[in-house]
Amino acid sequence: MSLLAEKLGHQQFVVTAEIAPPKGVDVTAALNKARQLQNVDAINVTDNQGACMRMSPLALARRLVEQGYEPILQLTCRDRNRMALQSDLLGAAAMGIENLLLLTGDHPKFGDHAASRPVFDLDSVQLLKATRELTLGVDMGGKKLSAVPKFFCGAAVAPAAQPQLLVVKKFAKKIDCGAGFFQTQAVFQQQQLVDFMAIAASYQVPIILGVLLLKNARMAEFLNRNIPGVQVPQDLIQRLEKASDPLREGVQIAREMVGWAREYCQGVHLMTFGHEDLIPQILAM
Repeated sequence: MSLLAEKLGHQQFVVTAEIAPPKGVDVTAALNKARQLQNVDAINVTDNQGACMRMSPLALARRLVEQGYEPILQLTCRDRNRMALQSDLLGAAAMGIENLLLLTGDHPKFGDHAASRPVFDLDSVQLLKATRELTLGVDMGGKKLSAVPKFFCGAAVAPAAQPQLLVVKKFAKKIDCGAGFFQTQAVFQQQQLVDFMAIAASYQVPIILGVLLLKNARMAEFLNRNIPGVQVPQDLIQRLEKASDPLREGVQIAREMVGWAREYCQGVHLMTFGHEDLIPQILAM
């Protein structure tokens, strides 16, 4: 059992963060960033985040294991068919990687290889189901495995997305297919979180709240225009516009969200975009 699974199983509050593999072969900067995450229980390794090509997350996740960190390997369905996904999952297990976050993935048209053909042979729900089958010793072709992997599978959910009925329906389907925890997209309105958690509580699956550090008002407006399921309310944008130090105000907003997570959720997932040094301030009680 992974340390993340153990802590969530004992209802301990967990902190996760994320780092991106390099656009190249030198992992020094990524490992240095991991060293800054001293208050973090597990580190997400993103998979061509934003549909922008980078090193395989498998390689960086393995390096994190070697350095004594607990990675959460993100795998998307955008770039691989079912054979490649299963191969990477078996490879991850052989490398000592147990925590997964299984995602559908952003369309290539939004990234730096817009001419790339998307795969999407599976979606995130189907990938969860396929991963569960692997842990039972059978691949998607019905063939038995010689040795069985062990995984702690996570999935994503967007509590602020509409219509909420479809969000909850897909949330429940992911649980049925093997999701053992969820990391959410950023939620900037407390009532949205409260409403979602009132529904999610009956499923008894750990929810880790996504907390995104807003650097300035322009960033908030960009999120509103471009990221489905994320909506920064106007009052927060005004706070950032009026602040003499917008980044400091963004830290304060993030601290408020961490407070919500401590009250309603089982953890917090921090997205700080190069400001990992500010994580201790964001987590301060």
